[in-house]
Formats: sequence, C-alpha cells, structure tokens
Amino acid sequence: MSESAVTSRVKSVFAAAVIALLSACSTIAFDVEKTASYVLADTGDTEFGRALLDWNADHPDGLSGFYPLSDGMDALGARLRLIEGAERSIDVQYFLMKDDDAGEVFAGSLLAAADRGVRVRFLLDDVFTSVHDDILALLNQHPNIEIRLFNPVSRRGIYYLNYAGDFARANRRMHSKSITGDNAFTIMGGRNIADEYFQLRNDTEFLDYDVLALGPIAAQVSEQFDDFWNSTLSLPMEALRSEFTEEDLIKERAEIDEERSAGHHSIYRRAINTKYMLELLDGSGVVYVAPAVLLHDGAAKLENPIDISQMTLINELAGFIAKANDSIFVITPYFIPTDRGVAFWQRMIDKDMEVSIVTNSLASTNHVPVHSGYSRYRKKMLAMGASIYEARADAAAPMAEGEATPQGLTLHTKLIVIDERYLFVGSLNLDPRSIEINAEMGLLIDSPEMAKQFMEGVDDALAELTYKVELDESGRLQWLATIEGKKVIETAEPQTGWWRRLQSRIYRILPESQL
Repeated sequence: MSESAVTSRVKSVFAAAVIALLSACSTIAFDVEKTASYVLADTGDTEFGRALLDWNADHPDGLSGFYPLSDGMDALGARLRLIEGAERSIDVQYFLMKDDDAGEVFAGSLLAAADRGVRVRFLLDDVFTSVHDDILALLNQHPNIEIRLFNPVSRRGIYYLNYAGDFARANRRMHSKSITGDNAFTIMGGRNIADEYFQLRNDTEFLDYDVLALGPIAAQVSEQFDDFWNSTLSLPMEALRSEFTEEDLIKERAEIDEERSAGHHSIYRRAINTKYMLELLDGSGVVYVAPAVLLHDGAAKLENPIDISQMTLINELAGFIAKANDSIFVITPYFIPTDRGVAFWQRMIDKDMEVSIVTNSLASTNHVPVHSGYSRYRKKMLAMGASIYEARADAAAPMAEGEATPQGLTLHTKLIVIDERYLFVGSLNLDPRSIEINAEMGLLIDSPEMAKQFMEGVDDALAELTYKVELDESGRLQWLATIEGKKVIETAEPQTGWWRRLQSRIYRILPESQL
C-alpha cells in the first residue's frame, strides 16, 4: 500500500473515530417545566428601598449615583455589604464562579441572606464555572434560593465530548456580570467571582473595574436580568442530573458554614472594612451623580443564530462612539478589531480624534490565542495613528503588609472614556467572541466629573504599568517603557520566552471569530 493510501486510511479511521465519539455524546433537554419569575419591584419598605425613594426625591431628573470600584478588596467588600443589606431580594448574574476563598465567602453570604428570608435568584453561566454541582445543589436546596445555569452542557458521559458534540449551541455564552439588591443598588463591571479578581492570590493580580450604582439604573439592570432568567436557555438546577444525597448536602453545608466562620474573621473582615467601604458607609466617599443608560444584548442574541441585528450592545455603543468629538480612550484585556473594526477606528482617526488602546501584552495575557489574533492588527492600528499600550506583566502593586507582591499582572478592565465626558464600563471585550457570540452588558455614564477623575491618573498609570508600542523607522514593532528610572526599548514581545512566542504563532491558525 502506498504512503498516500496509508495516510488516507489513517485519516478515514480517525474521522470515523471522531464521528463515533461525537455521536455518543449526550445532549441536554431545555424543554423542562420552569416557573417564570420577575424582579420584586415593591421594595419601598426596605432599607435599600427607602434609600432609593430618598435618592429619587432629591434627584427628580432620573439621575443615578455611581461609586467606582477599582480596588479588588473594595469590590468584594461592596458585594458583601450589598448582600448583607438586602432585605427582600438579591439577583445575581455571573459568567463564572470558582470554588476558592472568594467563591466560598460569596456563597456563604448568600446562604446567610437566604436564612434571614431574602429571595435569591442566582443565574450562572455554565462552561467556565468550576464550582462543583454539589455546592450549587446545596445552595439551590434552600427554600429561598433558586439557581439556574445558563446554556449548560450535559453532565452525562464525557463533559468535553458533550460540549464538542453540541458546539453550535454550547459555544454561545452569557458573559454579563451583575448583582442587584432590592431593585435599588446594583454592582456591575468586569469582575467574576474568583480570588484573582479580588486581590486574594499572591501569584497574580487582575486589574479590573466595577461600579456600585444607586437609582433608576438599578431597575434597568433588573429588567435585563429577568430577560435572561426566563430565557429558554436558562435551566433550573433541578433539571441537571444529580447524584447527591441528603447526607452529602448536609456535609457540604457544614463545610461552608465552617469556612464562612473562619472567613468571617479574615477575608470577610478585610473586605467590608476597607478605607473606601467605610467612607461609602459614613457618607464621606465621593458618589458621582449622573444620567446613565444600560447597554446590553438580549437573551435572544444567544437563542438565535448569529446575526448582526441581535448585537444590540455593540451597535448602540459604536453609534455613540462615532459621534465623539475629541478622544476615545479604550481599556480592553482582549482586543481583536477585525478588518471591520480597523476601518471603524480609521474613520475616527480621520476625524482628527485621538484614539488610545490599552490592552494586555503577550506576557500579561491569560489568553494567548486572543493575543495571537490581536497581533495581526497591531501594525495596522499604529500605522493609521492609534496609540497602543500593553500591560507589563511585572508591574503588579505590593499587596497587604506581610504578603508577597504578586508575580504577575493581568489586565481585565473593560472601560471606554469618550471625550473625557462619557464613561462606559461593563463586561464587553473588543473581540469577535464578545461582539458576535456572547451576550454582554455595560453602563454608559454621562459624567464629566467621573471621567475626569479617572483620566487624571492615566498618564502616570500608563508610565508605571505599560509599554508604549510604536513602529520604528523601518516599520518594525518596538516596546518603550521606563523601568526603575531607566528607559527600556524592547524589539521583541517583552518578558516572554521562546515557548510563549511560539504558542502565539501557532494559535494564528485558529479562526479569529472564535477568539
């Protein structure tokens, strides 16, 4: 038999094996009985509700209040305070949650809220969530907690084969993040529920940004939540196969209570007693008063085939950005503009607008394939006049006293400042996956004061945390920075070895639409 015939035979056998495996995968049924539920809007007799009524009385023009959460421990403390303060309802929506310290403290706080009679609706995207089903089953067992998994993958058989066998559906994810208490206070932004987002790991630090909001904007977040909660892709926890006994759940509850008790005197106390949390509680913290609108994709985007008409967030945001007059400052951890995006940014620059992009370097990114896609457009963006900055992986700030400085830094903030007046913050990454495949959400806040406050420290932060990427006289890339008082010029992806650079090249074979 010739070599080509052998090769053909091997390919045929391999293809047959793949088909056999995929045909054996297990799918999941979404036509299960579930009860629609909606936000509890009548919360005027709760502490949060009274605060909202007072706020609306003092701000009759529909203005909301915003408190920025750039520090990870502040962001965790704000969530725990919100959970503690809610009396009637808590609606939770996240892309992922991990079974780590942050996840345990968060879950324990939700259990405590449910114990005192608060209704908790917890909507969690399934694919990247690593919390075990037994913990979710335990939470869901509580009469005041209902958990739904968004677009889950079947637990029967081999999980990853099930994902691959139903890829067209399973590839569509809810990437939104929010937590809302009594339809009055809400927190939303870029953070998931895991240690790295709240400065609880000493090996890496994620730079991220959330906003705590009070006012009419909370009702918009609640309406968005209801849309996904009642989606055909939102599956009650009971519909998933569960082999956990009552004894298993009792044991798990005891472990969570023990961990929560321990955390009560450590992580929990640190989080709720930060300087900024205390300032917010005593009224001395700066709350920005401004009109705002929630931009978000609807659940229909994920329930139907990919179509530009369903990409509500990016369509509205792009239309707004196109009206900018002076400057657009973008922070995005994952940036793959595509040819369409390059043309969009070219039009902005042609209108004499200053366009600045801050994103991850190859060394700082936690998704090398995405960086591979981004690197295809870097020279084009620089050549047309955009300014590009990439995060330095070694620029993590020292942690609390007695703790080691994290070894690595990763940018995870998703934020856009337009004309130093409008601030957009949310879950949106500027890549094809966020724009086309996933569902996203974000706040567009019209606050010159808030935008100015954010931009005041930007130049110093860029000098301290990033490389400025430029083209040299020969059109080759170079990375410029001042490190420990010395000017540094790198001519290859800084702070990376040959293996990471090779990975980035190999990943270029992947379709950028999936990155």
